[in-house]
Amino acid sequence: MRETLVVGAGIAGLVVARELVLHGHRVRVLEAGERAGGQVAGHRVAGIPLDAGAEAFATRGGIVRDYLQRLGLADRIVAPIDAPAWLHARTGTTVPLPAVSLLGIPSAPLSQDVVAVVGLRAAWRGMADALLPGPVGSTATTLGELVRRRMGDGILEKLVAPVVEGIHSTHPDDLPVAVAPGLVHHLLRENSLARAVARLRIDAPAGSLVAGLDGGMSTLVDALLAELDRFGVPIEYGVRVAEVHPDRVVLAVDPDAAAGSAVGSDAEPEGEVREGLVVVAAPGLVSPVSGRAADRTATHLVTLVVDADHDDTRALADAPRGTGVLVAKNTEVAARALTHVSAKWAWVRAAAPGREVLRLSYESAPTIDRARRDAEVLLGVSIPEARVVAAEATTWMRAGRIEAGESIPITGEQVAGTGLAAVIDHAQRLAERLGAPERALDPSDPALSVERTDP
Repeated sequence: MRETLVVGAGIAGLVVARELVLHGHRVRVLEAGERAGGQVAGHRVAGIPLDAGAEAFATRGGIVRDYLQRLGLADRIVAPIDAPAWLHARTGTTVPLPAVSLLGIPSAPLSQDVVAVVGLRAAWRGMADALLPGPVGSTATTLGELVRRRMGDGILEKLVAPVVEGIHSTHPDDLPVAVAPGLVHHLLRENSLARAVARLRIDAPAGSLVAGLDGGMSTLVDALLAELDRFGVPIEYGVRVAEVHPDRVVLAVDPDAAAGSAVGSDAEPEGEVREGLVVVAAPGLVSPVSGRAADRTATHLVTLVVDADHDDTRALADAPRGTGVLVAKNTEVAARALTHVSAKWAWVRAAAPGREVLRLSYESAPTIDRARRDAEVLLGVSIPEARVVAAEATTWMRAGRIEAGESIPITGEQVAGTGLAAVIDHAQRLAERLGAPERALDPSDPALSVERTDP
């Protein structure tokens, strides 16, 4: 039996490799880096095991939870502290997010906590939602378009955008409505976006919107690697792919060359050729449809471990601002969001006695001192430089969307969209479409292409 070559050992690659094995394929995984997991990675800071990338997953739809259960990780799923996040508004004030909201969309636009963020005029415009017929905005393709039509620009830009950008690293205008399953259904049922949010929040209270894993999300990577090892699937690290074709890959001669520089290129082979059915799960490839690579954006994370066993820093533990603080654009703070990790997750609190763990995200790489000063502003407490016992910066590259085409199966966030649920679901559906090896080994079969659907 010929091998199926999976290019990339991120979550999409590991999931599709496991599922293909279950369909009877003989699988080999090729990874350009020195470790697996992609953006779901772990690291240690001051000896504390922490997430270096994704630290939670959305529970709506149950896709991730169901998959974790299949991997025997159901008992490791944990909920964050039942407390709202805060928002550092454009006014420079830091306030709790509306108590009943979804991705920043309020269920009561005129409530005090909404007015405190957007102002009275924008709040009154948001109330127009209650007067509009239900179908208004129901055909919107993006979350931004839906909120703008129902509640106006003020609530969108001052409240919803900071929340969405902090969670999904993208503006609501670039996020499909499907990111909030059931929202349009309840809009049509309730004839109001605000009431639709209220209904969804009743069905899924605050603590159940996201979840994590005891020990960190990298536990998922460990479980997938253990599965592939059990099935005898080899993973080759440090293998950079220069070209991919439906029935072979060409490895880069230069070990420092960019991985996956071309899909279906007709250029002369650059290095060793590996034959087999090719499945691509690596970002940054050139699209066989558009002929250009997916846009890639950087997310910079800084993790701070603070000694909180002192009078000047004890307020970090005594009065945390919920699970963290999201930041509106055009404020004095450079960070996009702050997660108070040791307040949000009980397992981190237990692993870091006497210390507080903070994580800040940025669009441009900051200095450690800038992150410390931003944390002081967002949390309203003093964090002297001498109290920071350890700090670590991490940068992740995220791929934008590409047209997948029909000749080479591709999975991962470049075709699935953002979010662990979208990535896992797409990888599973791709493996199911590829099916048994005898069918999958015909690379010209149009069924090899996974239809692009919104996550």
